[in-house]
Amino acid sequence: MKNILTMILLSGFCLMGAQDFKAYQFYNQKGKKINTEKLVRELADYDVVFFGENHNNSIIHWLQLKVTEALYQRKNGQLVLGAEMFERDNQPQLDEYLAGKIDPKNLKDSVRLWNNYTTDYRPLLDFAKAKKLPFIATNVPRKYASKTAKEGLESLNTLTAKEKTYIAELPIKVTLDTPGYTEMKSMMGEHAEGTKVMNFISAQAIKDATMAESILRNLKPGKIFIHYNGNYHSKEFGGIYWYITQKRPDLKMAVISVFESDSPELKIPEKDYVPTTFNLIIPSDMTKTY
Repeated sequence: MKNILTMILLSGFCLMGAQDFKAYQFYNQKGKKINTEKLVRELADYDVVFFGENHNNSIIHWLQLKVTEALYQRKNGQLVLGAEMFERDNQPQLDEYLAGKIDPKNLKDSVRLWNNYTTDYRPLLDFAKAKKLPFIATNVPRKYASKTAKEGLESLNTLTAKEKTYIAELPIKVTLDTPGYTEMKSMMGEHAEGTKVMNFISAQAIKDATMAESILRNLKPGKIFIHYNGNYHSKEFGGIYWYITQKRPDLKMAVISVFESDSPELKIPEKDYVPTTFNLIIPSDMTKTY
């Protein structure tokens, strides 16, 4: 009887051991697994790091914070942070919060914050505040992107000089040679009106171009600029990355892209996988936060 109980317990432990639930796995561009220690060590050699994300995935947001904390240690605090989730015209309020001049409620009342700010982006902002790091609001105010989508790029020429300071310098080059934009066109379908398609793509372009310009303006020698953005804004070395290379091809930039996998071992997905510098694989059935 004793031997039977022992066998049951051992088989139970074996079954538990086989249930290895993985929440994430990093790969390099060559498809080799890379642990977070080596990831941070390699990222420390770059001028700009784009950390792509799926906005509703808490594992990615946690990793953004942990990688940032590790890079802070490795680079002795030589970091500049920035994010798509904050818009250029809100930089003064952001600076006041970082300096301790306004509290979280004042920030919430004065800045256009995303719905998931408290859980997903405030930890990054509060880390910058605690360590006295710059945090740059890189994105174009959404009303100008909306205006472009409806009326086209030319409509931005009617803005005041002050308003234009919140947008990348005009004229902004928009081309389907940019990775990702052709995909956007195909997503809209063959029967979509040409002008509307290009307006929609141009709205994406002014976001990418403005974020690129914001990063370039705030680069500091010897410091890494870490930028948090939706995966689409830097996937396949397009979007923001592409706009920066048009002006500063000398910069060493790393892109962390995100992909979902049905594999329990989080193997590289077989379809729609275009690797960048580093590639974060997450479970496709990971619980979404919204």
